[in-house]
Formats: sequence, structure tokens, C-alpha cells
Amino acid sequence: MPRSMTGFGRGECIRYDRRFKVEIKAVNHRYNDITIKLPRFLNPFEDRLKKRLSRDIARGKVDVWVNFDSYTHKDITVNINEAFADAYVNAMNVLMSRYNWGENITAEQGLEILARNPDVISFDKFDTAVNTGNTQAEMWETLNAAMEIALEQFNNMRETEGAALARDISEKAARIKALLVQLTARVPIVVDEHITKLRERITDMLANLGHQLDESRFMTEVALLADRGTVDEELTRLDSHLSQLATMLTESGAIGRKLDFLVQELNREANTIGSKSTDVELARLVVELKSEVEKIREQVQNIE
Repeated sequence: MPRSMTGFGRGECIRYDRRFKVEIKAVNHRYNDITIKLPRFLNPFEDRLKKRLSRDIARGKVDVWVNFDSYTHKDITVNINEAFADAYVNAMNVLMSRYNWGENITAEQGLEILARNPDVISFDKFDTAVNTGNTQAEMWETLNAAMEIALEQFNNMRETEGAALARDISEKAARIKALLVQLTARVPIVVDEHITKLRERITDMLANLGHQLDESRFMTEVALLADRGTVDEELTRLDSHLSQLATMLTESGAIGRKLDFLVQELNREANTIGSKSTDVELARLVVELKSEVEKIREQVQNIE
């Protein structure tokens, strides 16, 4: 069963005092274009996420959002720049001596002044933790679990919509099949009517000239004209394409490009029949046929 290119899925997983949320959204696209938006410290996981998503997604514009929360002190590292602190204190001592402040600044006040400086005490959130083997494995396990939940929802939605698309295309193909039956029945009638009118016109013209119609030569010329104007081959190919379409709609995997090519062939045959049709009723049937083919083409654009 085909899948739609459009879909949405959300997944969440909490393990090791960490929570990952993953959202996947996709729309139609000619190629497979996956964009992952995640916190900078999780960049080491981006390639692994893309490879996993590419196993299930063959075509579409896919956007993935990753959100992370941590409730463990292991992911936070407090860094003290002692060299900067020493230089800062030395500078403060110079100022105290220069302005004769003496003992006006207590140790607690000096520590408070140092702590306010972001270059003395800095916080490393997650960067160090994610680069340690054990923590990285824990994070990937949690992130991957959240992604699998989101991906399952995403695929279920695409399969549901794909099944609806397949039903709609099948209904339109059935209408085309019915139109082919009408076209097939109408063509011989049109040929007979054309022969009758042509015979009458030629007989009248020859009578005015004092000649009689050569039946054998007339039928030969009619056969040549009929051969150039026949649409039997186009009708046969259309019927064959519809059978192929029905078969493709039962296949799994990425079949959108094959369907798109097949619809182009349907449209080509319909155009050829239209160019050969001089009968009003045939022209009307061809217009309806092309309309249904166009509706199928629009739906096929949504299939992966």
C-alpha cells in the first residue's frame, strides 16, 4: 500500500533523569530533504538520526525538532578559571593599594565580586557530558526511543492517508475504464458514419461529372484513412496502463515516481485520441477522460 508524503508524529521518552521530545513533520517534495533542528550539543547525533529516518522516508520535505530537558547534576559542569581569578584579584589588590582602601573590602565581598564575573565561574551544560561514552550512550538510547515513537505515529499517519489516496485513485481509474468502454463502442459508429457521409459526397460529386463511384478504390482509400485515424492502439495502451496502475497501488515502498510516469503515459494516450477525434461525442468523452487523468495526477503528487 502506498504512503503519503505528508505526515506528523510526536514522541517523548524519559530515562536516566533526562527527557527527549521529538516531532516529525513532512510535506510533498521531489526529493528526500531531511532537516533536523536540535540543540547544538546534540550535533553528534544528527547523522545517526538522518540515517535512521532515511530508512523509512524515501521522499518528502521532512522537518524534525528535538527538545531536551535534564534533571541530573551529571549533565552540568561548573568550571573555575583560576588563572583569570588570580589575575583579577591581583588587579583588585593594585586598585586597593592605589586608592588606599585598606581593609574596606572583606573576603566575602571579594568573593561576591569574583562570582559576578562570568569569566571566573562558567557553567558547561551538557557539552562535557555528551562527550563521555556512558552518558552519550544513555542520551542516544533515550533520544532514539523518542524518535521511534514519533516515527511510528508519523508512518501510521502516512499509511492511513496513502490508503485513502489509493482508494481515490482507484475510483478515478474505474471511471476512466468506463469511459474507455464508451469510447470503444463509439469509434466503430463514428467510422461507419464517416464512411456513409464520405460515400454520399463523393457519389454526388462524380454524378455531377458524369462518372460512377469505383467501389473497390473507394474502400481502399477509406481503409487508408481509417488506419490513419484509428485509436484502437491508444485505447489498448490506456487499458494496459490502467491495469499497471491497479497493480502499483497494491505495492509497498516508494512508488510515487513510477506512478507519476504512468500518469504521463495516460495523458499522452488521451491527447493522441483527442487529436484524432472529429466526432463531437468522442471529443466529449476524451475531455472527461483527460479530466480524470488530471485528477489522478494531482493525487499522485502526494504519494511517496
